[in-house]
Amino acid sequence: MEAVLAHLRAAIERGEHAVGAKLPSEAALSREFEVSRSVIREALRGLQALGMTESKTGKGTFVTATGPADNPTFGPYSARDLIEVRRHVEIPVAGYAAVRRSQDDLDLLAHLLDRMDAETDNTAWVALDSLFHITIAQASGNPVFGKVIEEIRDALARQSAFLNQLGDRRRQSNIEHRDIVTAIESGSEEQAVAAMTAHLTHVEATLTSIVNGDQ
Repeated sequence: MEAVLAHLRAAIERGEHAVGAKLPSEAALSREFEVSRSVIREALRGLQALGMTESKTGKGTFVTATGPADNPTFGPYSARDLIEVRRHVEIPVAGYAAVRRSQDDLDLLAHLLDRMDAETDNTAWVALDSLFHITIAQASGNPVFGKVIEEIRDALARQSAFLNQLGDRRRQSNIEHRDIVTAIESGSEEQAVAAMTAHLTHVEATLTSIVNGDQ
């Protein structure tokens, strides 16, 4: 998928597919790259997230820009929208969770960490990742935080899949998640806030790197 997306992105940037042009069909690209249509579909979703293409139902995928947007989109929300909200919600949430969490919360978080470490399927890992962040919000003791994360759950999942596919984030995310849980378990609000801040900083840095073509 990464190779297909990189090839299509480079072709658009070189002008081989002009703005307004329709890309070859999924079937044609599948034959060209000798991969399944599901791989092509993922690559096209990646281009769309980068702001370089637009998918029109029943018509195909059309080029909308010769380079990636500064602010990729994931469903109805942009990367900037998500980062701003996550910094204002998930960072303090981690702090609240550190001082309010129950043993059941810690047990569930530990279980999720083990499952994410063992998971090999990207889609399943992304689902666990969403549940992990929702569980931390619930551990804060404030149900409103959980509702906020639930509202953006689909966009977070799309962003997470995008980062894993193009930024190879899974292994590092697992490490950062474990640091967050260790801090929450310690009961230190300061350490939990620092761990979540580090995690979101790395997410933002990877997004920037992908947009700039460094990955």
